Amino acid sequence: MTSAPLGLQGAYLKGERASHDELRSHLLDVAVNLLETDGPDSLTMRRIAAEAGCTTTVIYTMFGNREGLAEALYLEGFERFRRYLESVPQRRSPFEHLTALGPAYRQACLSEPGYYSLMFERAIPGFEPSERARTLARAALNILDRVIADCISAGYLIPTQPRKIADALWAAAQGAISLERAGHLRDGRTFEAVTMATICCYQVDKQA
Repeated sequence: MTSAPLGLQGAYLKGERASHDELRSHLLDVAVNLLETDGPDSLTMRRIAAEAGCTTTVIYTMFGNREGLAEALYLEGFERFRRYLESVPQRRSPFEHLTALGPAYRQACLSEPGYYSLMFERAIPGFEPSERARTLARAALNILDRVIADCISAGYLIPTQPRKIADALWAAAQGAISLERAGHLRDGRTFEAVTMATICCYQVDKQA
């Protein structure tokens, strides 16, 4: 089944949306790079506009104010993490898929230091995500819940709420990554150990 022709107006609107999304992505990239290199005081509308080559009016129109920009960065960070996790290829079993998500999550954290600092280290003093933003942020990690649910259904993990296991795994991963980013761990071996240990806590005992 082929889609109906867009027509001139439809094509124009589609082009406008694409341009809007491209500009928004560019502004977020500029802002998070400034945050990472020059700190939170650099996140002024004037500085971002100068770096991005646009007017401050464009930024105010798109994000409202500095708080709106910070929340957009927060949500963009979680969206990027979602894409990292969703890009993990399917494995032969849901348990193998679950164990493959851990390294992908670690890679996302280490590859996006600016976003990580905003999402988990309060890089912008005084910024508090709204309840809506927190809900959307956790939803970005729903792939963990889905794969864990598949593991439970297949008999790899004990019957319980998938979110309970997902949150325990998330907490273990975050602890190891925070230590690694602070220079206390030199590689990902501890991350692998603590995440696998957490998963093993919920494994079905085949000997029982």
